[in-house]
Amino acid sequence: MTAVDVYLQQAINGVSLGAMYALLALGFTLVYGILELINFAHFNVFMVGSFVGLGMLELLGVMPNDPALTGLTLVGVLLLTFAVTMVFSGALGVLIERVALRPLRNIRGPASMITTIGVSYVLFNIVLLGFGADAKNFPSPLPQVQFAIGGAVLRLREILIWVISIGLMGGLTYFVQFTKMGKAMRATAQDPDAARMMGVEVDRVIITAFFLGSALAGAGGLMFGLYYNITSYVIGFQAGLRAFTAAVLGGIGNVPGAMLGGIIIGLVEAFGSYWISAAWADVIIFSILVLVLVFKPAGLLGRIAPNKS
Repeated sequence: MTAVDVYLQQAINGVSLGAMYALLALGFTLVYGILELINFAHFNVFMVGSFVGLGMLELLGVMPNDPALTGLTLVGVLLLTFAVTMVFSGALGVLIERVALRPLRNIRGPASMITTIGVSYVLFNIVLLGFGADAKNFPSPLPQVQFAIGGAVLRLREILIWVISIGLMGGLTYFVQFTKMGKAMRATAQDPDAARMMGVEVDRVIITAFFLGSALAGAGGLMFGLYYNITSYVIGFQAGLRAFTAAVLGGIGNVPGAMLGGIIIGLVEAFGSYWISAAWADVIIFSILVLVLVFKPAGLLGRIAPNKS
């Protein structure tokens, strides 16, 4: 492979990783934009989503190392698996908000954020006790189709990740910008008290934000399994920290910023792993987090807003 082919291959890998991180980062952004809360339980909603996808594929008869599906059967399996995974993950996000966070909403200080850390560990240990510590082979219904672009290889699984990610991000952008609930979400993010006086049902807006963010995290967890053909109870923390870095880099609370930040972090991971090593890629990514927080806390596309309290 020439140097151009190597760079193109790493770019393909990086955009694929970035698309998954962007979906997870959008959950942080939606919740933070409305409540100014970092939801650390979001890490393991992503992980739970991968296990829901695993269970759904097995329920549909797709087993590890089985021949890949084709045609309408493949489309139907993927659509049903994504739908069930996203609805389950979204419902889990709503449950977390109703049970663990709503009672603390009017309490000042870090109580809510600390609670999300506790919820994250509850999810972590439930999956650990229920499924064991061993990594699970993820059934892959995708045929081994690939396309040569010079010396680089573009596989069907990367195309699938790109198409689904672009579709979900585009759908979320349309929802936030052009629907009545999306306008209510933007109004609540700007000033919840004023939005409430104008007739906006703030509780409904918050539930919607948790549902959508968690559903996107579930989709990201399923794509993680399809991409790596493996899942484990530990995947939430590593992917979640990268997604959080992406959200901060793009401007937490900013939907386009989360998308941009995810792609940048994915590219940094891919090229950093190739040029140096995977361990040093982690150093670079989290150094970016520190530098952004120190020198540009609003992120690339964010802006400093007055404190809502």
